[in-house]
Order: sequence, then C-alpha cells, then structure tokens
Amino acid sequence: MMNCKDATHLMSEALDRPLSHGERLRLRLHLLFCRGCRAFRQQMDFLRLATRRFLERND
Repeated sequence: MMNCKDATHLMSEALDRPLSHGERLRLRLHLLFCRGCRAFRQQMDFLRLATRRFLERND
C-alpha cells in the first residue's frame, strides 16, 4: 500500500495532469484507510473552490 507522502504527492499531481488508472486505484485504496489523507484532500478541494470563487468575483 502507498504511504501518505506518496498519496499527497499524487493528489497534488492530479491537479496538473490526469492520473493513470493504476495511480487512481492505489490512491483510492489509500484514502479508504487513511483519515489524515482524506482530510488533506478535503482541504485541497476547499482551497480550490475558495480560490475559484475569489477569482470569479474579482474579474
């Protein structure tokens, strides 16, 4: 199973490029068991949404 460092790296990579099927599968499996990485992913999603909304208001 992948470790948290690899999982967070893949989550960051997913913002810039599509993950391969194997990467998505390994990440999904890790997230099933790791509460800390699930929280990290939620925080990333929140920051992306907040940034997007901020930029839309300032256009």
